[in-house]
Parts: sequence; C-alpha cells; structure tokens
Amino acid sequence: MATEGEYESILCVKPDVNVYRIPPRATNRGYRAADWKLDAPDWTGRLRITAKGKVAYIKLEDKVSGELFAQAPVNEYPGIAVEAVSDSSRYFVLRIQDDSGRSAFIGVGFGDRGDAFDFNVALQDHFKWVKQENEISKNSQAADTGPKLDLGFKEGQTITLNIGQGKKRDKPRPQSSGGLGLLPPPPGGKIAPPPSSNHNTVPPTGGAQTGCLLELDSSNSNTVMQSNASSDLWGEFSSPAR
Repeated sequence: MATEGEYESILCVKPDVNVYRIPPRATNRGYRAADWKLDAPDWTGRLRITAKGKVAYIKLEDKVSGELFAQAPVNEYPGIAVEAVSDSSRYFVLRIQDDSGRSAFIGVGFGDRGDAFDFNVALQDHFKWVKQENEISKNSQAADTGPKLDLGFKEGQTITLNIGQGKKRDKPRPQSSGGLGLLPPPPGGKIAPPPSSNHNTVPPTGGAQTGCLLELDSSNSNTVMQSNASSDLWGEFSSPAR
C-alpha cells in the first residue's frame, strides 16, 4: 500500500469513458461486453490513472467539477482489480472500493480504440517499473546479508613498509674514445731506452748566398733610380717657336 509522504503522479487521463452495471459472472470463462447494455451507459465522465508509490489508482471523475465518482486501487496488473473482457479490446471490468473497504465490480468502456490502448499501456508501464524496483531491493538485501570481505588488521598483525630503499644500480663503465686499449709489453723482453737528443746545432750554410742576394737588390735599386733621373733630364722639352 501507499505510505505517507509519497507524492501522487498522473499516468493517464481520458476525457470520455462510459460506466455500466454488469451482471454477475456466471462461469469462469470471463466477462463479455455483449451482455451489457452498451447503448445505455449508467454514467459518463472522465477517467484518470494516478500512482502513489507502487499502487495505481483508477479514478472516475465528473468532467466539469472533477468530483470523484468511484476509484479502483490496483496493486498488480493484470489482476483481479482490472480485467479485460473476452469479446472486445475497448471494455474492462474494474473492482471499485470505497473508504470503508466495500468493493463492487463495474464495467467501463471507451468509444475510441486508441484510448483503450493508452489505458492498457499506462498500467503495464507502471507495474513494469514496480517489478524492477522489487528486483533491485531484493538484490540489495541479498548483498547486505551475504558474507563481507574483512580487510582490517587482525590482533597482533603488523605490516612493514620499505620506503626509499631501492636496489642500487650498477654505474656503467666509461668507454675509451679510441676504442682500442694499450697493448701489454712482450713477455720477457726489455724496453730499449730512448735515444739521447743532440743539442749541437748546425749553423745555416746559406748566409753568404743571402748576403749576395741583398747586394744584388741594392744595386738594382740604385740603377733604377739612376735611370729615372736620366729620364727626367730628357723628359722636359721646350715648345716650338711660332
């Protein structure tokens, strides 16, 4: 049943519905709309389906004032609270209840087949959601009652942590740039001492020749100067007289 504090939601509203008084069911084969007086409904009004928690309510109300004519609480669908007739898809049998708990069965019918389809689907969707909620609650209860994994320390149990004590890595050896190492000395041999350096220097023999060349350069420079002087004597000429 619905609990206090839950809000009421509207699932479906149909503005036109007919209500019929139905005869008692004589056999177990179900209700038939052909046994009703379909051309003379006993009441006409509005149908509204609401939900409060997991319970759905089919309410028959006045079209103008909204006054409640009758309501049928539905705890499951399909069930005894709502039954479809065997000879039509537009008519249903409802079990209505009053505040004192008394119940009665009436027939309702829709003039449009689409309205009857929406009425049926609204109830199916609601109780499909109720079924999913029940499965979720069962799974959560099973998880709570099952054995839990204990990750706590037992009494006297300790744990050791090695922080900052990693393994030392071997440093790579430097390799020589040449790629070849020094060869070892021959076995049993003696290394000869290096030859003594001769500090006596030999004077250069080309000094006289260099002096001769310098003298030739000086003589050549004198001759050039003399030739320039002689050319100056002959270089100036007097202009011819007019």
